[in-house]
Amino acid sequence: MSTAPAGPADPPAPSTAAAAGDADGLLAEQLLRLTRRLHRIQKHHLEPLGITPAQSRLLRMVAHQDGRPPRMADLAARLEVVPRAVTTLVDGLEAASCVRRVPDPENRRVVRIELTDTGRATLGRLRSARRAAAEEILAPLTAAQREVLGGLLTALADGPGLRC
Repeated sequence: MSTAPAGPADPPAPSTAAAAGDADGLLAEQLLRLTRRLHRIQKHHLEPLGITPAQSRLLRMVAHQDGRPPRMADLAARLEVVPRAVTTLVDGLEAASCVRRVPDPENRRVVRIELTDTGRATLGRLRSARRAAAEEILAPLTAAQREVLGGLLTALADGPGLRC
């Protein structure tokens, strides 16, 4: 009767759940890498305009308000930052003549942020810069792949779970 030589036992095969967890972890890492790459590319395209990605986001928020200009506190809440961070962003955009602070007609203690004509023109240039950044990052994909990616990203963004 022969016996197999004594040696280290083969490691157990990973469970399906563990393999799926590893794959999910890899996907999450890939999404984070892509997000960082997109941020770098956008920043590169925004630099000639003298606008940071954070200022760009704030400017778009101010432009997309219905009716009244937004309050500083509303912008801070929507950006999920402390009010002081919004003050710094508004200071930079105000120095570039893109926005102006205006008093609220109903409560003089409240400051609202209003888009200027220069800000509207800057938004047009920002849209072009963002399109160029998107084209750069999506260049390796075919039109069909872009459509699939769009559907997948929508499913992830609109899916169940914690809303941020």
